[in-house]
Amino acid sequence: MSENDVLHRFLFDECDVRGEIVTLGDSYQEVMNNNPYPGGVRELLGECLAAASLLSTTLKFNGLISLQAQGDGPVSMVMAECNHHQDLRGIVRLANPNDRPQGRGVGELLGKGVMAITIEPEKGERYQGVVPMDSDSLAHCLEHYFFQSEQLKTRLWFASDGRACTGLMLQALPTPRHADADANAEHWETLGTLAGTVTPEELLALSHAELLYRLFNEYRLRLFDPAPLRFACGCSRERSANALLSLGREELLALLQEQGGKIGIDCQFCNQHYAFNAADIDAMTGGQALH
Repeated sequence: MSENDVLHRFLFDECDVRGEIVTLGDSYQEVMNNNPYPGGVRELLGECLAAASLLSTTLKFNGLISLQAQGDGPVSMVMAECNHHQDLRGIVRLANPNDRPQGRGVGELLGKGVMAITIEPEKGERYQGVVPMDSDSLAHCLEHYFFQSEQLKTRLWFASDGRACTGLMLQALPTPRHADADANAEHWETLGTLAGTVTPEELLALSHAELLYRLFNEYRLRLFDPAPLRFACGCSRERSANALLSLGREELLALLQEQGGKIGIDCQFCNQHYAFNAADIDAMTGGQALH
């Protein structure tokens, strides 16, 4: 692995196509440490993390973007999210927590279901686009999403192993600037064909600059400065307390009694544990004694 937790954007000078390439290393490992699942499940989560990283560049405001896929297969849900700080986190849910699914890809692991892309600004309205998972490939599902929801021609390639995950994206710009429609269509086909020759081994082993030169040396390409990424979880004691308060006083009292005088909340993204006893709940509810 020659890159670690960086994303590069790039543009082609002769035509109206942009691109992104990302490699996740340390951040991927931290997420995997919290998701001790078989290789195929880990690869799928890695692809989702790479996809969320690529999607995060569309954020023009403070907030986050998440990719969530749910199905009727042995993996009931996989989710990855990235915010405007390029903080990443992800998680997997199994239909049977005791299962060890050995399949690979969307079809074998998630089965039939839907994929949702959710944009959550810190200020403003939440937006969500949902498409059916009609392919065994996460890349094809996302390409379909962009075509259906954004009317943007998009091609994606992913690779993931036990050490890193990578993603490469090409996307047609919505507003032509450098070429007419016929020329852009021809360039789009050529660039997609060239990118389609990439192998998972190349995606994982080569530096971004080396890979892009190997694929697109026939074109003038501008590579922008790298954007760093990292694993970070947004959980906190305060957020956990707010979640408990939303339950109401009577429900909190019942939970305290049920759990032996202490309510525990576990973050399944980072394995952090938050505990609240009767005194904590008293303080949270304005001093109204619950015991």
